[in-house]
Amino acid sequence: MAVNSVEDILNLLISSAFRRCRMLDDLCRLSVSLKPTRPSVLISVSDTGTGNILEEFSELEYKNNRILSGKWDGLLSVMTTSSSDKEIHHLKFDLKEVVASRRLVRLPSVTKSGAKFSGTEVSLSLYEEIDGLVTMLHLYLQKILLLKAFVSSDKLFTFPMFHKIAIELIVESGGGTKSFFLQNACSTPATNAVNSYNLTLGLEEYVSKHGNKLTEACHSCFSTGKNLKVGTGVACSKENHQNSGQVMEVVIIISNMSMLDQSSCSRLYGRRTEVLYFNDFSPCSMPQSSLEALNSIDWKNYGLVLKSVGDLDGITILDTLPCSHSNRTDRYLTRKALKLALSDLKKRNTGTLLSERAVKICNYAPDLAKTISGLIMSSLDLNFKRECFSLLGLPSPECEKDIVENCIKDKIVSVIATNDSGRRGTKEAPALFEQGPKKAFQGVGEYFDTS
Repeated sequence: MAVNSVEDILNLLISSAFRRCRMLDDLCRLSVSLKPTRPSVLISVSDTGTGNILEEFSELEYKNNRILSGKWDGLLSVMTTSSSDKEIHHLKFDLKEVVASRRLVRLPSVTKSGAKFSGTEVSLSLYEEIDGLVTMLHLYLQKILLLKAFVSSDKLFTFPMFHKIAIELIVESGGGTKSFFLQNACSTPATNAVNSYNLTLGLEEYVSKHGNKLTEACHSCFSTGKNLKVGTGVACSKENHQNSGQVMEVVIIISNMSMLDQSSCSRLYGRRTEVLYFNDFSPCSMPQSSLEALNSIDWKNYGLVLKSVGDLDGITILDTLPCSHSNRTDRYLTRKALKLALSDLKKRNTGTLLSERAVKICNYAPDLAKTISGLIMSSLDLNFKRECFSLLGLPSPECEKDIVENCIKDKIVSVIATNDSGRRGTKEAPALFEQGPKKAFQGVGEYFDTS
């Protein structure tokens, strides 16, 4: 993995620590500490998890660009131990060293004196402004917490094991210490739930923040509740000689608010769609293969148009996509999981994400509903009226005409939405009424007053 910027190395160290916490299957703590040492800032990332730090650093490649070279000397100081070790190992990595065998230097170890614990601490010095580093790190840690990732399992869809990971950001400045303590609230999902359950919970909180930020809750947009529509999709590839099996989980959330509401922050952010991408529970930029998958979706089937794709602060913004060589597995899984999530959202929320064709048909629903309700309400046969009201699910023939009309309109829209799956001709559209419209309106001409 190539390290091209200060952000790259810090994100990598934090994601590695978070991975070791997940592997522990127990209570764990992840701490990020910043201490100004003039003219540099000493940063340490520590965790009480378990794992092999040597394998992770052996894959790193230092890109000797001018900007990064001026801010970091390429040195990492590491202390690590596992619960079965009798010593705390001290290591030094020089990522600028071109000879691989010389990159790692083992320093004298320290005896644990019979104590039993595991953990890792990685330290480095950066020539950066501390305020900018605090903002960068706080944002990255908040993105990790969006996942609410309590699952720790290498097997696909194994019943999840839960733990709590506490995350702390410590900043020493001006002779004092500020501690930003962040914590994963432990919760138990429904039986047989997968990671997408926890991701849904995290993203629901995210879209409820002001302007889709990670701190302040927006009370103007969500004063009467979240009013969110959710869809999920999971796609997995089988393990074979080419790969060890991959899983792509997609969660789509739509915040349903009026764009005309002047008290809403939506007028500042418009109808923009944000895509947050995580690889092995770590937030990162979306790879080209997954971007191409976004472009390959027939968005018109969901009443949407993809105009452009951009990037803002590590978040993909959907508002053309260049063609290039891509990872076919990533593209396939992204496309499949995304389509499943879109379909799931449509299924859960009648009338949402309808195709352009379905929207045109729905435009006729009010007039058709008005005509049918008029025929029912003008009938002189009470038995016929009762049967119609029963089929509509209404309590009695005494209901107001508007109630009957809206009920029929909703049923028409529901039928159109159910048949708007994008798979033409695979099955018949469902009946408008439970027992079929023919029985409900058999002999309908005999019962109406035509005088």
